[in-house]
Amino acid sequence: MTEHQGRVRVEPGQKRVRAYLGGQLVADTTRPLLVWEVPHYPAYYLPVSDVRDELLAATSTTSRSPSRGAAEHFTVRAGGKEAVDAAWSYPESPIHALRDTIRFDWNAMDAWFEEDEEVYVHPRDPYSRVDTLHSSRHVRVAIDGVVVADSVRPVLLFETGLPIRFYLPQVDVRMDLLVPTAKTSQCPYKGTARYWSLPGSAVGQDVAWSYPTPLAESIKVAGLVAFYNERVDLTVDDVLQQRPRTPFS
Repeated sequence: MTEHQGRVRVEPGQKRVRAYLGGQLVADTTRPLLVWEVPHYPAYYLPVSDVRDELLAATSTTSRSPSRGAAEHFTVRAGGKEAVDAAWSYPESPIHALRDTIRFDWNAMDAWFEEDEEVYVHPRDPYSRVDTLHSSRHVRVAIDGVVVADSVRPVLLFETGLPIRFYLPQVDVRMDLLVPTAKTSQCPYKGTARYWSLPGSAVGQDVAWSYPTPLAESIKVAGLVAFYNERVDLTVDDVLQQRPRTPFS
């Protein structure tokens, strides 16, 4: 059953979901709700009966959502750690499915699991798909007129709603021109990325990235390097590609 209220969409999930804080289990359910509070990805709302309520302490904090109603907030204390106002509920929500659920601040918890696999950043969207395909297209990347990559053996990564990303073997990339940076990012479908910059370029800061140990569904891009299509001149089979509008990795 799907329920809508304004821009918010609610659907029942089918995975077992667990949340931990301080190494202690805070919630464990096979009846999660997927709630699209924003259009790009869902959040988990967990049944109150599947949350360890002895770990929650009500606070004086309140908030209101135009679509979900008034929220009551809770501090989570578990495993010697405290996450202030990290959980909330909507007991009188106009969205009836939410009334007996708890929403946790994803980043305030130490770990989330779908079944027995840890999940990062946010829940996986059941309507998003990641495909990685080996290709023989000729891909050339230039920044400020300097060719920084040239390959005929890319791996193309297709992710729902995002631009195609061209992942290239490092031996086909001018790694001597790139400098590693401290930046990292995480993706629930690909894992943890590390970045490189092209010194002296206005668009070259953190312009390239790689997933050294990607998650299983993206294993084909392990160790390969991709560039932001939005900031480079990308040529595929001698055709200059139009730059996408929205930057995502």
